Amino acid sequence: MSLLLTAPAHALDLGRVGPVWPVAEPDLLALIQSRLEEKQRSGELARIQAEFEARSRRTLESPAPVAGLARTQTPRSFLFDPTVSAPDTVRDPEGKVLVAAGTRVNPLDYVGLSQPLIFFDARDRDQVKTALALRQRHRGRAHLILTGGSFIDFMRRHDLRVYYDQQGLLVRRLGIRQVPALVTQEGRMLRIDELKVGS
Repeated sequence: MSLLLTAPAHALDLGRVGPVWPVAEPDLLALIQSRLEEKQRSGELARIQAEFEARSRRTLESPAPVAGLARTQTPRSFLFDPTVSAPDTVRDPEGKVLVAAGTRVNPLDYVGLSQPLIFFDARDRDQVKTALALRQRHRGRAHLILTGGSFIDFMRRHDLRVYYDQQGLLVRRLGIRQVPALVTQEGRMLRIDELKVGS
């Protein structure tokens, strides 16, 4: 067995099966490099980069508005129960059960809503006025949450911190369909008021 493993290897010429040609395609990396250099010389690369930067800046400064929201036409108020049911057992690092599967937990039993939430579309001047008036009514203690418009412009204009409900995660979870909307805590529930502009 040891002789087989240490036997010298020899290459054998097995001949040709068919015709052989040299590689005719250009090197892919060289081709990409030459095209990039060509676009750089023509200025096209700088134009593409400038367009990309402008598009990125627009997206960052003014994210896409939340789809499916309308300006409040018919005011409505309703309660939202934030209680969730634990799908799986949650354990601490030592294995002790913190929450058993199926347990219903209301986060408001542990942490209350510290400030009201005001959802509004900053592209609508009347909604902006309503949102600022609501914030003033709550002595400046309310979180402003945009559903449309530029948060950068809003912060510059009003010198206020504002949040953005990107992709509408909060409004969908809370069932908000019209803005401006005010969210406050009422016991173990959240009260949601979709308000007419000027309210």
